Amino acid sequence: MTKQKSDLSRAFSEDGAIKTHVGGQALIEGVMMRGKYNWAVAVREPDGAIYVEEHDLNSGKDKNGWMYWPLVRGCRALVESLMLGFKALEIAALHAFGDEEGEQKAAAEATFVEAEAELEGAAAVAAEGEKRGERAAARDGFDWKRDFGNPDEMVDGLGAQRTLEVVSEADAPARRQAGDGSSTDEEFGHREMVVSMVVGLVLGVVLFIVAPAAITNLIVGEYDDHTLAWNIVDGLLRVAVFVFYIWLIGRMEDIKRMFMYHGAEHKAIHCFEHGLPMTPENARQFPRLHVRCGTAFLIMVMVIAILVYTIFPLNAIISGFGVPDGLPKLVLVIVARIVLMPVIAGISYEITVKWAGSHPDNPLVKVILWPGMQMQYLTTHEPDDAQMECAIAAMQAVLAREDAEEAKTAAKPVPAAS
Repeated sequence: MTKQKSDLSRAFSEDGAIKTHVGGQALIEGVMMRGKYNWAVAVREPDGAIYVEEHDLNSGKDKNGWMYWPLVRGCRALVESLMLGFKALEIAALHAFGDEEGEQKAAAEATFVEAEAELEGAAAVAAEGEKRGERAAARDGFDWKRDFGNPDEMVDGLGAQRTLEVVSEADAPARRQAGDGSSTDEEFGHREMVVSMVVGLVLGVVLFIVAPAAITNLIVGEYDDHTLAWNIVDGLLRVAVFVFYIWLIGRMEDIKRMFMYHGAEHKAIHCFEHGLPMTPENARQFPRLHVRCGTAFLIMVMVIAILVYTIFPLNAIISGFGVPDGLPKLVLVIVARIVLMPVIAGISYEITVKWAGSHPDNPLVKVILWPGMQMQYLTTHEPDDAQMECAIAAMQAVLAREDAEEAKTAAKPVPAAS
């Protein structure tokens, strides 16, 4: 009897022939997929329907080409992924859950807007009657234009304009407008997103930088007395904290389901890369692990951090400024770690995304990606067919856009040679 291969072995040996740049993220009851031209969110709503929403991705390469330089592009990609991830989570949260209070509020808001529209209609009729009595010259010189804003456009935190296109049929309840024409619900949602992001970043710094550094200082002693040992212990503690954190939150029911959607995302990508029709039946046969998952990037960041912190001449700075032992020296070490994070992210991006992604058959790639692949056993679970339907819906929205863009390019006339 043939022994069944593990998901890890299958992910390495059964990687599809079609390599795609499409990647994704698990959400609350849904999946976000990101392609070359757009990103799409597919969320399972309380009534069982799948809500799909997509946004354009406008490259800023023409205006800010330096942001695409080696090392710099890794930082840009990380920040952009964080911003898009928070937006996708916000969309998912709005559509994944429903309750009677929300329905009653939506109905009350819809009634208010309907009544308001009737009053505006009556006022418009009266205004039209008055205008008929005005002189032609005065009428011709009058420019009446109502502008309640353009609800189909938004500007994200990176300053790049995205055009919102709702792909699925979704009749969202009308929202009461504030005095300046903006939606109070939308403003609250953005504030909530920003607060969540800031709190998450602060907790991340405390949990993965400050806490390991403080514990290492107690175990090893002063940084400049045992620099190599200090950085190794600090790095191992950081990895241990990260693994324990993932394991701990993975025991929560909501996070378990999110990890199932993570597995669905991988299976959907596997299905496309093997050239099969995008169906749950076809996607189900593939492993839940994937060699191009972003988890490998996070692990690589922690490994590269040990090397960068060791090479960085922090001891010279300590000696040059005469930083005293104890808390002042520890604070300097922590600040240096935070400042060096963009450099570490840039190097990790070049290794895991650019180099490893371009050399998938290199044996060294498997060695480098192995820790991240092991982490995927914690961050992915086997999905059900309903979850794979969400992942497929999000991916199809991205692939459809890419097909449309390719068709446009093919239809453009080729300039005649002079």
